[in-house]
Amino acid sequence: MRKLSGLRGCGGSIKGAAEDFVVEEIQRGGVVLEAGRRYVHSDLGMEAADSGKFSVFVLQKRDWNTMQALRAVAKKCGRGFKSVGFAGTKDKTSVSTQLCSIFGAKPDALASLRIKDISINGSWASDAGVKLGDLVGNRFTIRITAPYDASAIQGINDGLCGVFPNYFGEQRFGVRGNNVKIGVSILQGDFEGAVMEFLTGTENEKNAGVVEARNRLRCERDFASALGYFPAYLKYERLVLDRLSQYPTDYANSLRRLPRQLLLMFVHSVEAHIFNMELEARVTAGETSPRDGDLACLADTSGFPDMNSVADQHKTEGKKRFAVGSIVGFESERLTQYQDALLNELGISKEQFKIKTMPELSMKGTYRALFAPYIGFSSSIETGNAVLKFSLPAGAYATALLNEFMN
Repeated sequence: MRKLSGLRGCGGSIKGAAEDFVVEEIQRGGVVLEAGRRYVHSDLGMEAADSGKFSVFVLQKRDWNTMQALRAVAKKCGRGFKSVGFAGTKDKTSVSTQLCSIFGAKPDALASLRIKDISINGSWASDAGVKLGDLVGNRFTIRITAPYDASAIQGINDGLCGVFPNYFGEQRFGVRGNNVKIGVSILQGDFEGAVMEFLTGTENEKNAGVVEARNRLRCERDFASALGYFPAYLKYERLVLDRLSQYPTDYANSLRRLPRQLLLMFVHSVEAHIFNMELEARVTAGETSPRDGDLACLADTSGFPDMNSVADQHKTEGKKRFAVGSIVGFESERLTQYQDALLNELGISKEQFKIKTMPELSMKGTYRALFAPYIGFSSSIETGNAVLKFSLPAGAYATALLNEFMN
């Protein structure tokens, strides 16, 4: 990711321990879910419903990703994963707090849960569950392990002028970095290609035994046999292999054995790749403000981009605003020449984001601020390491901002 500040980063590393990366969700109304604090519904301006079918709760977790933590909570409550709701995902290697919900479980059952490194910091009955996007943003407290000095941090902060390139983070592209390849194959209707890349792609695979297993399957293409040598912990791969062992050419339905959120991530990664590449071109050109013909949005009361105010840039002049880019989908109306060129390079069109064989993965398209603000920034030096505190709008990646200070 190309840097905006133009200044050399100070190096260092993050996430040496979960406590080095604290993420606290910001609710609508500006309430921050502080780690270690208990909440009742009125703290968040919410109403409790004694007869509500949902329980809303504040989840605090350490070294769990959001999906794994909620699966564990649901299992303890005798419910399935489809019963839970959450506003946004949080990093695994972190201490994080977030608002969640579960259908069909009582608040008292949640309050009494005992799961290692998970705590329920308040729960109450509700008529409605928590939905994806039901948050304003996140507050971060991050320790960077490296010899830092205050003047270097201040110089980079001054150079950014309160905004940074709103790149999608590496998490969007998968541990092996092949989500885009899988997503492009899905969009092209090449479900065999998508399945084989998911099962046999070895780029960035660090486990020698897994590399051997993936390479063997690529050569032999014996799915039933692969069930005997694919490691047990590759649960998603084994779900796909199980289906293929019975129906060796049913690639689309084999993919459907995967959680929908994972399948969506493959398609989202293609959108994210296109967005990131265009954003990098803007950073290189130093074009951080809305240009003629651009879309822009206004700032909301928190100072974050209000994506409900997206309009032609000339309609937002004279106000605090942010340049907006398109997240490509089949209904996207204003693609740039650069986006058209990237789609052509990938061998797809915007129309192919309407996936007829797997309509549940279709993407209409939306917008995203090209340069996002960070607010409440402060820094300190503790035993030679830098501790940065800041808040970001929902959907922005802390790693994209940290890139400016570290790399």
